[in-house]
Amino acid sequence: MYNDSIETLLLRHYGSTAPAPQTLEQQLVRSIRQEAAELQRQQGIARRIRTHRMNRRRAVRLVAIGSAGLGLLSIGMEGLQALEVALLGQDATQSALP
Repeated sequence: MYNDSIETLLLRHYGSTAPAPQTLEQQLVRSIRQEAAELQRQQGIARRIRTHRMNRRRAVRLVAIGSAGLGLLSIGMEGLQALEVALLGQDATQSALP
């Protein structure tokens, strides 16, 4: 898609002698206001995130959740290893050399 100006698009669509649509200005103003409101909302969220202090309780909870996730992953890997031993009859993680 080309990055044409509003004037170029109007000329291409309506021609040089046709009048502009009646509600064009109101639609453009409404669209610009909506974009400005959305931008302000996003900036407000970003500002709150930057200034939000994390207390110790929340930090400990995040670390605990992360550790629990790693623990579950480790248990899952051990389970896969045990399943592999049961299916193949040998431990694939053992060294081939004595």
